[in-house]
Amino acid sequence: MTGTRPLRADAARNRDKLLVAATQVFGERGLDAPLEEIARRAKVSIGTLYNHFPTRQALFDAIFPERLAALDRIAARALADPDPWNGFAGFLQEWFTLQAEDHGLNDTLARRFPAGSEVADCNRGLTHLDRIIGRAKESGQLRADFEPQDLATLVWAMSQVIRESMGTAPEAWRRCLGFFLDGLRAEAAHPAAVPALTAAEVTEVAQASANRA
Repeated sequence: MTGTRPLRADAARNRDKLLVAATQVFGERGLDAPLEEIARRAKVSIGTLYNHFPTRQALFDAIFPERLAALDRIAARALADPDPWNGFAGFLQEWFTLQAEDHGLNDTLARRFPAGSEVADCNRGLTHLDRIIGRAKESGQLRADFEPQDLATLVWAMSQVIRESMGTAPEAWRRCLGFFLDGLRAEAAHPAAVPALTAAEVTEVAQASANRA
């Protein structure tokens, strides 16, 4: 079977420089950052960038799975916490800390990418979400009607808070999350007026958001 030919040493160095620059620029400016700035920071031509990454999506797919791997680690810490509520709350706090520190990641988690994207198919951390929520419910600390799909609406909302306040009050999202977590405590719960979104509805809303981006 014929494998992929290895890059020449200079080409490999250029690709590595582009990945480092893309991580920095997307982290600072979000997913709409100009590719020209990435090429400038990597000290290569825009043509070299396109030779390695023909589309913006290809560049996203090269860097964000590694960034999203952090969700696996925070999920593991949440499940290892002997207090299920602390595990659940800590999971959310660490999740949104990641988003606040990386504007590109904030954009990534706020919307679904087109079908076929490595980012769109990435379920980092989410495979453990049912267990994290289930433990907190079983302990009697998390309101019984909170569903995994409700996290999607929280991510959309918090992403917007992070995006709009990052230049003025970068810690504002912590206050917002604190209010939200207090509302999720079982002793504070009142019946919700409407049910949680279905998984299909979450996908439809997220896809519509990606299409508008």
